[in-house]
Amino acid sequence: MGQEIEIEFKNLLTQKEYHRLLNQIPFPAYSDTQTNYYFETKDLALQELGCALRIREKNGYYRLTLKEPHEHGLLETHDFLTKNEALQSINGTILKKEDTATQLEQLGISVDSLVCYGSLSTERREVQREDILLVLDYSTYNGKSDYELELEATSTENGKAKFNELLSKYKIPKRETPNKIKRFFTSL
Repeated sequence: MGQEIEIEFKNLLTQKEYHRLLNQIPFPAYSDTQTNYYFETKDLALQELGCALRIREKNGYYRLTLKEPHEHGLLETHDFLTKNEALQSINGTILKKEDTATQLEQLGISVDSLVCYGSLSTERREVQREDILLVLDYSTYNGKSDYELELEATSTENGKAKFNELLSKYKIPKRETPNKIKRFFTSL
């Protein structure tokens, strides 16, 4: 089964903070663009469970990901999709893929009850530093845009310490930062 535990820390940024980090940390000159298509039931059952389901298109590849709460971060379950499978799902014919369908069934969510609510596009830059991955995102969705810093780590303790050091070094206040899917649904 395609699963992993994701340990990440996030902070929304102002446009000025975003550009300062872009200029002072050796991020790549060009960003990769990715688009997330978000799925949910009509009664928002996944959100009630603290879960999220998306298809991510990046560089012509499509991956279906279910995110569930986990004691050490988020449990992510993945299935790869062909372009045709992704487009069918986005356009209303949700396909059952083995790993995510199994997890959804365990949550009591029928694949047939899922609807695509829309998309969020992100211009992403990443840089690996020691044992952490720094991510700088500019996202647009439903006529809105935002800037975000993410740090992915292999342990909660290390990640939290490095994230706090980074915010302090660049004099960025810690902000309440809902994940992208929550920001997307709030914008509807």
